[in-house]
Amino acid sequence: MNGHTVRPFSYSADITSRCCSIPLERRIVDFGADVPFAKVHAKMKEHYGIVLPLHVPRTITENHAKKISELESLKQDMPQASADVIIAETDGSMIPIVTIAPKTSAEQSSDARKRRQLSWKEGRLSLAHKLGCIHPVFNATMGSTEETGDQLLDCAIQAGCGVNSKVHCVGDGATWINEQVHRVFSDQGSYLIDFMHLCEYLAHASKGCSPNDNLNWLDQQKSQMKAGNAEDVIKALEPHIEAASIPDKDAPVRRCHRYMSNRLDQFDYKTAIEANLPIGSGEIESAHRYVIQKRLKLPGAWWLESNAQSMLALRVLRENGGWNNYWADNYTFRQTAWL
Repeated sequence: MNGHTVRPFSYSADITSRCCSIPLERRIVDFGADVPFAKVHAKMKEHYGIVLPLHVPRTITENHAKKISELESLKQDMPQASADVIIAETDGSMIPIVTIAPKTSAEQSSDARKRRQLSWKEGRLSLAHKLGCIHPVFNATMGSTEETGDQLLDCAIQAGCGVNSKVHCVGDGATWINEQVHRVFSDQGSYLIDFMHLCEYLAHASKGCSPNDNLNWLDQQKSQMKAGNAEDVIKALEPHIEAASIPDKDAPVRRCHRYMSNRLDQFDYKTAIEANLPIGSGEIESAHRYVIQKRLKLPGAWWLESNAQSMLALRVLRENGGWNNYWADNYTFRQTAWL
């Protein structure tokens, strides 16, 4: 595996009182990256006959995840040599976050559970790959949109983007995505609204534009969009825009018209289709499920934000093929205490 041998371990050599070796830690982290920490106990007992204290899988996994997060560095300078076309996508996924409010002077109890607050925060995933490549480079963050843009640029550079590359980006209508694409790629980048995302707006508007034949009307507008006639579709919506007195939630034609008018430069499907470029963002939406949601959105799981960021780094490391190098480059055989 990448030229590195995973050393087998024996019970007597790798585990002593309150300590375990790096090879054993590696196996614990491997399980902890994929399944709830409580299930790591059963897997270690099943595969290795080792019964761990309850806190050990969480402690060891989160410690290594934090270390991986701290080792991250982003490439921001494009090389001269480059691929012709890079596909890049980014999107957000909500992650369950728990915060513990500070204890007030009036509180007698030290039970932090009584000060627990639950919320959701967006974790943003980015990917990039050469046109035709099926193995993307990933990055993920709980941070700002600017950090996400920097990560998207790093993904593109690692995927082969250079000063002469064209970067084709696809995503939903979130304004921050378009802003970051233009910030980090400038004239090299183009941004296309996901075709199915647009079709949702058109589908809702179709009943107001052609109540007796809405499906045929919708198919016509889809064909128009793929032919590069976005302005004609906008004109087809205009006669059916609801009165100003109707609430926005009950005015699908108005919403669709506004959505398209504000993003007219992001619907060039004709050029993308002719260049054999994707017009949908299904790749990043699918990646959310197997990179982020598979581990961080398990039923009943809530994360401290710092731990969520570290676990994202761990999941991304594995997806990017850096797992073997992490252990080979940062650790030699030793024993560490269970904290």
